[in-house]
Amino acid sequence: MTSIISFPGLGIEGFSVNTVAFSLFGRNITWYGIIITLGIIVAVTIAFLRSKKEGVVADDILDLAIYCVIFGVIGARLYYVIMKRENFNSFYDVIAIWNGGLAIYGGIIAGFITGFVITKIKKMNVRKLFDVGAPSVMIGQAIGRWGNFINAEAYGTETTLPWRMGIQNIYNPETIYVHPTFLYESLWNLIGFILINIFYNKKKFDGEVFLWYVSWYGFGRMFIEGLRTDSLYVGSVRISQLVAILSCAVGVALIILMRYKNRDNPNAVAKYAYLYQSDDNPEVVAVETEKQSSEKIKTAKEEPKSTKADGESVEKPTPNDSDGSEDKTEIKDEEKKDEAE
Repeated sequence: MTSIISFPGLGIEGFSVNTVAFSLFGRNITWYGIIITLGIIVAVTIAFLRSKKEGVVADDILDLAIYCVIFGVIGARLYYVIMKRENFNSFYDVIAIWNGGLAIYGGIIAGFITGFVITKIKKMNVRKLFDVGAPSVMIGQAIGRWGNFINAEAYGTETTLPWRMGIQNIYNPETIYVHPTFLYESLWNLIGFILINIFYNKKKFDGEVFLWYVSWYGFGRMFIEGLRTDSLYVGSVRISQLVAILSCAVGVALIILMRYKNRDNPNAVAKYAYLYQSDDNPEVVAVETEKQSSEKIKTAKEEPKSTKADGESVEKPTPNDSDGSEDKTEIKDEEKKDEAE
């Protein structure tokens, strides 16, 4: 599908955007799929970089990424299918994600549930791993929203604001000017990603960064969802807006509660050695070995040294030294007798 996109208030005239990037073996490869894949790659890369600082084994991040992506896509599809079940008449319709129909909230929920299960299996610190993953998910979302731009979807109500987006395609033969809600959410997530990384090391407890993400995204999505024309409803309630409100409220409440609870606890943020809970893990063994070595060096440096009042070291007499001194005394006495005679 080709759409004519424009931003007349910003001086950007209409230009054509085709949803298909190229064809491979008779199958169309869409820009949406390419952009989503790019978002995943960037997200995983950011997670790798952060994992080094948190002491996470790279292979574990890769395992988490693979499982979270797979089940995240499944969750995003199921969420959409459940909310739009009247549009699906067969199993093929359900699995045909190439025809569109993914809900980001379903992907986020399924991804974090998957992450929770995997970290428990690997006996890792769940809250610390969620802190590593949250910023990655946020930047992935910021990139992924541009797939909606290519598809000319996920836009808002009509507006005359200077940054309005014009859309003309088979669904809108006459150009409509709408809120570019895809852009709102992308920018909101980008700002959140930057802020989270700036304040990452200021967290007061493990899991706080994850709660920042939940609160920030929920707060923004709460307003953005209210502008959209393609919301999923349960009755008269926009389900994604309701989830956003609850996410923001719960996230902020938990941050306040946990900060108050850990206000006098300087060790609330778990150290590197507590990332893995299994003593058999090579990372834990390495940390413990290094810790023991440093303690031995420190102990050796702190051993007291005996000194004289004038600062010279004192040599402790040994049995042999004692015998030798007695012999020297006897010799000196004999020499004095000879001189007297």
